Amino acid sequence: MRLFAAFVAMGFRRWSTYRLATAAGAFTNTVFGLIKASITVATVGAAGGTLAGYDAVTGATYAWVVQALVAPVNVFHWSELAQRVRDGDVAVDLARPVDPQFAYLASFLGRGAYQFLPRALPPLLTGALTTGLALPLAPLPYLLGAVSVLLAVALSFACWWIVNLTAFWVVELRGLITLYVVAMSVLSGLIIPVHWFPGWLATVADLTPFPSLLQAPVDVIMGRVEGTEALGVLAVQAGWLLGMLLLGRLVFARGAAKLVVQGG
Repeated sequence: MRLFAAFVAMGFRRWSTYRLATAAGAFTNTVFGLIKASITVATVGAAGGTLAGYDAVTGATYAWVVQALVAPVNVFHWSELAQRVRDGDVAVDLARPVDPQFAYLASFLGRGAYQFLPRALPPLLTGALTTGLALPLAPLPYLLGAVSVLLAVALSFACWWIVNLTAFWVVELRGLITLYVVAMSVLSGLIIPVHWFPGWLATVADLTPFPSLLQAPVDVIMGRVEGTEALGVLAVQAGWLLGMLLLGRLVFARGAAKLVVQGG
């Protein structure tokens, strides 16, 4: 655990050096939050004032909380491992006395920890000042929400880890990454809540880990799921995380077994 904490701290320090990029990202998240909140409120209004349990304020709150989580969960891009496979630097990772998946996961969590306040607070503060936020007053949803967000960040890494591992077999990953981002954007609740999906699409989403990245933590934080239902959501997230990490280990072992690196 001390080693894991050390890697988390290194990831935090590494990303804390990119302060200008963090500020630019926070501004971008806030602008997109304004756009998404406006569209969501208009959609709920066109539906008669409520839509699948969301009214104007809760719909806007959903949009703002999603924007607050986009950067910490890191849903859009991570290709560090793929680049190291392409360059052959992954051989150095394999030679180190630390499990690569363990080290990269810790660094990923450190990145998420750093991004949480500077990237999450501006959208939430803007939402509170513009549309208002419908958030619970009790502390329990936030405590469970913190656990849910942690699981979401780790699950995001597990998904990206598997996408990156295809670099062992595929030279160009841009098309695959684009397909992954499109599928994730639709099925995670990034664009609209999964609760708004027609039945067949909701079933498709439930067969993927994507709702556990954004829809699940937002539901917990907003108090849409409480008590045993909230614990059930956390259990689903944990199940997906465990399954994806195990799959990632198997795929990494296969890729490492066929790796050939030349150089001196």
